[in-house]
Amino acid sequence: MENKQNIMGYEPIGRLVIKLSLPLMLSMLIQALYNIVDSIFVSRVSETALTAVSLAFPLQNLIIAFGVGTAVGVNSLLARKLGEKDIESAEKCADNGIFLALATWAVFAMAGLFLAKPMLSMFTDDEELLSLSTIYAQICMVFSFGVFVDITCERIMQATGDSFHPMVVQMSGAITNIILDPVFIFTFRMGVAGAAIATVIGQIVSMMLAIYFVRKNKFIKLSISPRKFRPDGKIIAECYKVGVPTIIMNSVSTIMVSGLNSILISFSTTAVSVLGVYFKLQSFAFMPVFGLQAGTIPIIAFNYGAKNKKRMTKTIKVGCAIALAILATGLAIFQLIPDVLLGFFAASDEMLEIGIPALRIVSLCFIPAAISIALTASFQATGVGWAAMVVSIVRQLAFLLPIAYLLSLRGVLNDVWLAFFLADIVGLTLSVIFYIYVYKTKIKPIGE
Repeated sequence: MENKQNIMGYEPIGRLVIKLSLPLMLSMLIQALYNIVDSIFVSRVSETALTAVSLAFPLQNLIIAFGVGTAVGVNSLLARKLGEKDIESAEKCADNGIFLALATWAVFAMAGLFLAKPMLSMFTDDEELLSLSTIYAQICMVFSFGVFVDITCERIMQATGDSFHPMVVQMSGAITNIILDPVFIFTFRMGVAGAAIATVIGQIVSMMLAIYFVRKNKFIKLSISPRKFRPDGKIIAECYKVGVPTIIMNSVSTIMVSGLNSILISFSTTAVSVLGVYFKLQSFAFMPVFGLQAGTIPIIAFNYGAKNKKRMTKTIKVGCAIALAILATGLAIFQLIPDVLLGFFAASDEMLEIGIPALRIVSLCFIPAAISIALTASFQATGVGWAAMVVSIVRQLAFLLPIAYLLSLRGVLNDVWLAFFLADIVGLTLSVIFYIYVYKTKIKPIGE
C-alpha cells in the first residue's frame, strides 16, 4: 500500500478530480473577475486609458503564455517522477523549475525596457496612447518575476496533489490587486501606471505565499540556493519538451486576436469592442475548464508514471464530462441573456445590436471546445505536448483566421462570428485523432 503516500495513486477518481480541480477552477474564476474589475477601474480614468491597457494585453498574454507553458512542463515531469517514486529527481525538477522561472523573467524584463515601446508603436501612432500603453507594459514586464515564480510554485504544488494552497495563493493576489487598484489609480492619481503597480504587487504577494507553501510541502523539498544550485540540462530539456509546445499554443492567441481585430475593424470599431467584451465574458466559462485541465494533468501524469491505465482513462472520461457540463451551462447563458452580459460593460445601442447576435453565434463553439480542452490534458500529461500545440495552431491560425477573412468578404458581420464554431469543429476533430494516437502509443501499452 506504499502507493497511498500520494492521493493521486489511490483516491477514487471522481472525488480526486473534484478535489484537485475545484480550487483551481475557483482560482481561475477569481483571475477572470479581477481582470474585468481591472478594466472597469481603468475605464473610469478615460477611454484612452482603457484602450492603452487593451493595447498592452498581447504583451501580458505572452508573459502568461511563457509562465504557464514552462510551469506545465515542470508539473508534468514532476508528477511523473513522483508516480515513479523517484523523489530525488522530483526535487531536482522543482529546483530547476524555479530557475527557469527566474531566467524567463530576466528575458522579459529586458524586453520590457528596450522593446515594449517599439512593439506597441506598430499598433498606434497616437502619442498619448503609445505613452500610456508603454508605461503599463513596462511595469508589468520589468516586475514580472512575481507572476513567473508564482505560476511555477503553484504547478509544483498541484503535481503533488495540493490544489488548495494554489487557490489561496491566487485569491491573495487577486484580492490585493482589487484593493490596491482604486488606491493607486484614484487616491494616488497614478492612472494607468497605478493599475500596473497594483497588478505586480498582487503578483508578488502571490509569489511570496506560493514559495512559503511549496517549502512546507510534505512530498518534496524545495532546496534551490544560488550557491548550491546547478542547472540540470536533462531535466530542463524534458520540461521544455512539454513546455515549449504549451508556450507556443498559448502564444498564438495573441496573433489570432490581432488578426481578428484587423478583420473586424473593416466593419466598425464597435465590432472590435464586441470581440474584446466576448473574450472577457467567455473567460468565466473557459477559465474553470482550464482549471479542470490543470487539475487532471498531474493525476494522469502520476498514474502514467505508476503505469495505472485504468485510473488514467477514467480521469480523462471524468474530465470530459465535467468540461461538457461547464461549457453547456455557459452556452445556455450566452444564448438566453446576451443583453444582460453586454450590459455589464455599459453597452451602447450599437454594441447591443452587434453584440447580441455575436455572443449567440460565437458561443456555439463551447461544446466542441469542451471536449478538445479535456483531451489536451492527456497529451501534456504523457509528454506529447506537441499534439496540443498543433491543435491550437491549426485551430487558431490555419482555420479561424482564414475562415473569418473569407467570410468577411461577404460583407455580413454575423458571418464572421461563425468562424469560431467552424474552427472549433476542426480543433475537436484533431484532438480526437491525437487522443487515439496517444492512447495507442502511450496509454494502452502500459497495461492495467
